[in-house]
Amino acid sequence: MTIDAFVFDAYGTLYDVQSVSQITTEEFPEHGDLITQVWRLKQLEYTWLRSMMGSYRSFWEITEESLIYTLDAIGVTSDKATRDRIMDKYLHLDPHPDCVTALDALAGVPLAILSNGNQEILDTLVANTGLDTKLQSVISIDKAGIFKPHNGAYALVESTLKVKPENTVFVSSNAFDACAAKNFGFQVAWIERVTPEALAAEISAAEVVGPSTMFKLLRMQMENLGMEPDHRLKSLNDLAGLVGGAGKSAVSAPLDA
Repeated sequence: MTIDAFVFDAYGTLYDVQSVSQITTEEFPEHGDLITQVWRLKQLEYTWLRSMMGSYRSFWEITEESLIYTLDAIGVTSDKATRDRIMDKYLHLDPHPDCVTALDALAGVPLAILSNGNQEILDTLVANTGLDTKLQSVISIDKAGIFKPHNGAYALVESTLKVKPENTVFVSSNAFDACAAKNFGFQVAWIERVTPEALAAEISAAEVVGPSTMFKLLRMQMENLGMEPDHRLKSLNDLAGLVGGAGKSAVSAPLDA
């Protein structure tokens, strides 16, 4: 099939959301991992709840709301200055180790982000991490006023890039996102960062299932929705194989930047 563009999810796919543990552990040494995992779970839950309620707020606002929820629920005291330091990590998330090499290997193919992040924080994050030189477009669902997995969020790809979903490879390591993108009509590459075998071994070896393992159970396994991705890959670096060799002739010319 023709590939007109690769469109990437940002949080969890290109960027390691677990890297916020650096600052949560620094601020709250006894609860860093618990805060990291609950915060991300509530952040996603709040995007879904606000979409269903028709009560849109920016991703930055939701990220702050979910952080406050997490700290209050765990029972730790925080002030605004502390929360601001934690929130700032979302402007400096660590790219996954395979992020830059994968984007470089796909140079010459149109590359873009479609993310729940609002435009200002996405543009700042992309610039802070040097990915602005590797991407042709950074698309925020802000334009639709509704979060993924709603179809209205995915429709922004066609309207912005002028590419058809069936000719676009959507790349995500978030299973809910991969399923929704497949349902929408994209070619989908799911980055399976934690295999069932690895997770089973982790659970078997643990005396107590901790927050990180629980997060992997809830958010890093393929959903049972009957919407299988076209490609299950272990790394972003494997994407180059989709356009390599004979498949290279199926790749369209780059979009105008």
